[in-house]
Amino acid sequence: MTKANDKLKLIGQYRERVYKIVSRIPPGRVMTYGQIAYMLGEGYTPRTVGFVMHGADEENTPWHRVINSQGRCSTARLVLPSDKQQRMLETEGVRFDDSARCDLEVYLWHPKQRSTKRAETVKGRKALYRR
Repeated sequence: MTKANDKLKLIGQYRERVYKIVSRIPPGRVMTYGQIAYMLGEGYTPRTVGFVMHGADEENTPWHRVINSQGRCSTARLVLPSDKQQRMLETEGVRFDDSARCDLEVYLWHPKQRSTKRAETVKGRKALYRR
């Protein structure tokens, strides 16, 4: 039973780490699933960040500020109405073009890192995921 309890504890810690980062995103700015995974370090993926965000408490976590690396909302099949995330971001001033993309060069938020250790393994996206 201790292995199962340890696994549950790690899952809870992972969720809390994700929520802590997401709660710092200011209104009118976004982060990507991949950007958050990169900040968390080796072993974390954009997909796992997405799973955590799907279970976020809507009242206490600004889940809508996390989008995909193309600048699009990825919640159409998960949230009703399907454009809810985009509409929430638009009310905060994030603009989307006709193809439902926001300009990440304008709206992507780069938090000040305190002490996250991460090996430089994603060279091609280094500018997007700068520290």
